[in-house]
Amino acid sequence: MELELINKALEFEQRKMRGLSNSDRIEISREAKALILDLNKIYKTKKDQKIMDIMKRLTTIKQKVEKRLKGAPLV
Repeated sequence: MELELINKALEFEQRKMRGLSNSDRIEISREAKALILDLNKIYKTKKDQKIMDIMKRLTTIKQKVEKRLKGAPLV
């Protein structure tokens, strides 16, 4: 179970993130959030630093996608 989840997270990291529509970005953001929450459950029991590193990288991807979704701030 946990190995499947880790592999799914690593595959998610390798995806191409170019030329996405807004609906694709929303989907990616939601999927990243779900993966992070599931990995966090495993991390709470195992305390494995590798899992924490994966969660950090996924969070970075999620933040970049959400930043793009919100658009540039108006000055």
